[in-house]
Amino acid sequence: MDYSILQAQMESLLEGETDLIANLANASALLMESLADINWAGFYLLKNDELILGPFQGKPACVHIAIGAGVCGTSFQRRETVLVPDVHAFPGHIACDSSSNSEIVIPLKNSKNQLIGVLDIDSPLFNRFSLTDQKALEETARIIGQTLP
Repeated sequence: MDYSILQAQMESLLEGETDLIANLANASALLMESLADINWAGFYLLKNDELILGPFQGKPACVHIAIGAGVCGTSFQRRETVLVPDVHAFPGHIACDSSSNSEIVIPLKNSKNQLIGVLDIDSPLFNRFSLTDQKALEETARIIGQTLP
């Protein structure tokens, strides 16, 4: 995967648009179309002290995630990326889609550098995400966040 192409496409797709929902919807669609071997790509956003499902591509998902719960809540609470090679071995994993076997969750900050949610990407493959993927997807999340109010 050439992440530089994905990142350039993301910048171009979101350029000039500041609507949160529109940008996250387009970002999730581009991620789903660009990344191989994934079955879910989307966002959870902070609202009323919990993470609420935002724009995504994939099967229907859990709507409410408590801060600190599952991979998404853990990533948000720690304010760091959580890369999980086998979600079945992750304590407290929330199984929204039983076909997901690995996951990466990246904190999402807006243009004011405020933590507003997470980018969540799932795969049916075990060990789908490498450290190279992690670094590139963290940069991709930064690009997305720069467009958000």
